[in-house]
Amino acid sequence: MKHLFTLTVALCLAVSMSAQKVAYKKNIISVDGKTVAKVEVQKENFGLTKNFNLYSMDGEKLVIAVLSTEYQSDPNDNMGMFYRLTFVPTNQVGIFRLPTLGMEKGFANLIGKGQIVEGNSLNADKVAELIASKGVTPRTTVNYMLVVRNKRWPIELREDKTIEQGGEQIGFFTSTGHVNGVDMYEFFVPDGIMIAKVSFAGGNNAQNFELFTARDNVRKVIRIPQEEKVDFHASSIDPNALTLKRITAWLVENNYL
Repeated sequence: MKHLFTLTVALCLAVSMSAQKVAYKKNIISVDGKTVAKVEVQKENFGLTKNFNLYSMDGEKLVIAVLSTEYQSDPNDNMGMFYRLTFVPTNQVGIFRLPTLGMEKGFANLIGKGQIVEGNSLNADKVAELIASKGVTPRTTVNYMLVVRNKRWPIELREDKTIEQGGEQIGFFTSTGHVNGVDMYEFFVPDGIMIAKVSFAGGNNAQNFELFTARDNVRKVIRIPQEEKVDFHASSIDPNALTLKRITAWLVENNYL
C-alpha cells in the first residue's frame, strides 16, 4: 500500500505539472492565469534574431538570454537556435535550444513551465532542475576565416560596434550585460561567428579580463595592466571603449580576430 500511495502521489504531481497553462501576451508571462514575469525583447540583425531580458513584475532583472553563435547547428535541423541563459539572482548559467520560429514564445514557455520565478527572485533549486532537464551541451563552432589585411595599421572601433583595420571591417562586438560590477561582451568575425567572450571589472581601468575562445574552447584570464588611472572617458562607441580597444588589440595580435 505504501508503494502504491507513493506512486499515486508522484502521478498526481506529474499530471499537475503537465496541466499548467503558460500564456504569453504583450510581453507578460502568465502561469495558470497568474502573471509571473515580463520579457524585454532586444532585436538584433535587423530583427532576424532576438535577445531577451526577463524581469519580475516589480522590475527586478532575473534572466539574461543571449543568442549563442559559438555552437554548431545541426545541418539537418534548422528549427532551433542555441541561447545562453544567465540566471542573475542565482549566478547560474545554462544553454538552451529555442525554436527558430517563435523564439520569443519559446523563451516564455521555457520560463513558465520551469516554475523558476518566485516573486522578485528565482528559485535556485528549480533553476538547477531546469538546466538539468532542458539544458543542452552542443558542440562548439571552431572553424572560421580571418579577414586578410595589413596588421600594421591601427585598430579602430566604430559607433556601430564594428571593428576596422586598414579600412577593412575585421569583426564586430556586442555588449551582453552588466552583472555585479562585471561587464560582458562578445566578439565576432564579419560573417557572424562568435570568436570570443570576455568579461571584466573596473571599466576603463580594468587590469585583466576573463576570456573564452570558441576555437580553443577554454577560459583563461589575460592581464592588461594600465599605468594611468582613467577618471572619466566619454565615448559614443561604448562606455568601456578604452578597455575594449586593448582587448581587441590582444585578440588581433594573438590571431583570434
